[in-house]
Amino acid sequence: MNEAATYGPTAAALIGIGLYGVLTHAEPLRRILAFNLLGGGVFLVFGVVARRGAGAGFDGDPVPQAIIITGIVVAFAATTLAVALLLRLARLRGDSGND
Repeated sequence: MNEAATYGPTAAALIGIGLYGVLTHAEPLRRILAFNLLGGGVFLVFGVVARRGAGAGFDGDPVPQAIIITGIVVAFAATTLAVALLLRLARLRGDSGND
């Protein structure tokens, strides 16, 4: 069994679960986490597609790998900002978070 057969369905599952979470959950933190799952699935799909050329005997292209790593760093920074804004909004509203 090759990598595409393993990582392809995993990426599809991550995208599906993330999309379901973004569309169905009303809580902002759950939506942020679901959006991260969706992004992880997209990064995995991009990695699988970029790896197909290396599986055919060609040298692997380092550009897609660099784009994936950059995307992961940007996604982490965006998630951190979203959670910080969410905490600030909760503090301004006076939510204790113990509900």
